[in-house]
Amino acid sequence: MTPSRRFLLALLGSASLLSSACASGGAGTSVPMGAAAAALRVYDSKAKRFVPFSQLAAAAAKADFVFFGEQHDDPATHSSQLAVLAALGERRPSVVVTLEMFERDVQPLVDQYLAGTISEANFLAGSRPWDRYTTDYRPLVELARVRGWRVVAANVPRRLASAVGRRGLALLDTLNAADRRFIAREHICPKDAYYTKFAQTMTGHSAGGGPPTAPDVAAMAKMTDTFYEAQCVKDEAMGEAIVQAWRGAPKGAIVFHVNGAFHSDAGLGTAERARRRAPEAKTVVLSAVPIADVSKANGREHADKGDYILFTRAPK
Repeated sequence: MTPSRRFLLALLGSASLLSSACASGGAGTSVPMGAAAAALRVYDSKAKRFVPFSQLAAAAAKADFVFFGEQHDDPATHSSQLAVLAALGERRPSVVVTLEMFERDVQPLVDQYLAGTISEANFLAGSRPWDRYTTDYRPLVELARVRGWRVVAANVPRRLASAVGRRGLALLDTLNAADRRFIAREHICPKDAYYTKFAQTMTGHSAGGGPPTAPDVAAMAKMTDTFYEAQCVKDEAMGEAIVQAWRGAPKGAIVFHVNGAFHSDAGLGTAERARRRAPEAKTVVLSAVPIADVSKANGREHADKGDYILFTRAPK
């Protein structure tokens, strides 16, 4: 047996172990996941109570789109992602994995790697993986690879989002045909609840140094608007990618989408963009919340973030 094959079998076994162990109780449990331990409690926002992992898995498996809003660089969150993906694969005939963490222009490399026509080294050399790919996202990709599921690089290329962040949506009208392939066909960027939430986050990043002058306020407002337009470009690209992947998948397929929680919390951002394109699709939003002690999790405090809140043990 090759080392790669041994790894894949171990990966499937660990995902199944975590899924089964978490299914045993709603109060959260600690189970092995490689060398780490993942503590998890699941809160059902509609029922207003903590539930077993198996209940989350059963509900999510009835959806068409499952959004997993993560807190980056949290090991227990990533273990939980793998458990959810494995659980969906046990309950649905076909799964499509769509990821914020890869950009649309590297899709050919993703496809080639999944097909086994290029090595992992060559795949990673050209696909610009996030810094913690090996620990955080590789297990998802490898599970998809061994199960024969499609993986979609859903995000807009960072260079294009950065350009919009400097010049606004007007930049999109100047793109050449090659670059236009990597952005969504439609962009809607209203100043709605999502904008308000984004602007509040931006306020937290403003510099100190005394009361702002009128020019400072104007400059901050302009920067907030162009950064928000860049955020919309990402959300529109991912929303479009999700719907295209779903419509192109075999009948009965479910899309499992992973993004930073801001992109999907409260059903906003990417989740809203996907629903706009496929109003007939059923969506479930999961949001991960790392805390020091999962036994003290306050579900009601975070219930507005998603249909299910996954409280994980934050790294010390």
